[in-house]
Amino acid sequence: MSTPATMHHICHENGGPPSVMQLKKGSTPAIKSDEVLIRVQYAGVNRPDVLQRSGSYPPPPGAAPGLGLEVSGVIAAVGAEVSQWTVGDAVCALTNGGGYAQYVAAPAGQVMSVPEGMSMLEASALPENYITVWSNVVERGGLEKGETFLVHGGSSGIGLTAIQLAKVRGATVYATVGNAEKARACEFAGADKAINYREKDFAEAIAELTGGRGVDLILDMVGGDYIARNIASLALDGRLVQIAFLQGSKVEVDWLSLMTRRLTYTGSTLRPRSLQDKARTVQALQHNVWPLLAQGQARPVIHKVFALADVGAAHELMESSTHIGKIMLEVPQD
Repeated sequence: MSTPATMHHICHENGGPPSVMQLKKGSTPAIKSDEVLIRVQYAGVNRPDVLQRSGSYPPPPGAAPGLGLEVSGVIAAVGAEVSQWTVGDAVCALTNGGGYAQYVAAPAGQVMSVPEGMSMLEASALPENYITVWSNVVERGGLEKGETFLVHGGSSGIGLTAIQLAKVRGATVYATVGNAEKARACEFAGADKAINYREKDFAEAIAELTGGRGVDLILDMVGGDYIARNIASLALDGRLVQIAFLQGSKVEVDWLSLMTRRLTYTGSTLRPRSLQDKARTVQALQHNVWPLLAQGQARPVIHKVFALADVGAAHELMESSTHIGKIMLEVPQD
């Protein structure tokens, strides 16, 4: 497959509001020996993209400076050391940046086959959310069959993914949401109960739902005053996994209950992890989750698809938090 020397991509200059993003022409990326070049069909919009664009989340050393962390498309070229992929393969991938473009380079170990029966649009919505949820809910959080699980931001891409995977694993699932429409979406995805935090304090709701026991695992991306209430909502030997701090990371907390109730407070970020670590999680996903996707036991929820040139509107929607599920970009093929 021949590749052009130049391509269209989204440039965000030095960062700022959504309006700073512009569709421009630039050089098609060169690939390293352990990378593949993907001709992008769709790219996912994720919260880290919004933070990077605004200037508050710079890419880690060695990462591509462009926006876009997940894509689907067709492999256009392979590096000299790559043996598991060939030109023409239909794939989705977790990138190290630069996915808002017609072509993107991705480490071969972060590339995944498109699950059987799934469209390229759906496949592009998988990498960021499913890797994040699997590594934090299953690997780090250790969710087991019969346990109780609470996820905040239940109607987000992360939240809906977490609900589905936790339910498939045999957990009782609770989610917090901001309105009735989002509550219905979470319960349709498999949540046993969606809690509207605008109507009731989630800690009180969890206490009532669990008979005062609390939940075994919480996945939180809110932080702020949620942290103390999360701790209060955990059962004996419960685990709290933090993946973001939308309401701030500096809070005062009485940590005595961590000792008296043997709690675990942990967390992670995806982008700075090593290539080897990401590749290991990718392999685990394809082994454990891809069959579930092929069987229809889990499915990404797509809220809206924007043209690549309309990326500003996509980011505005993300910042509004009115969406349910994934926001996607369709990349032009010429």
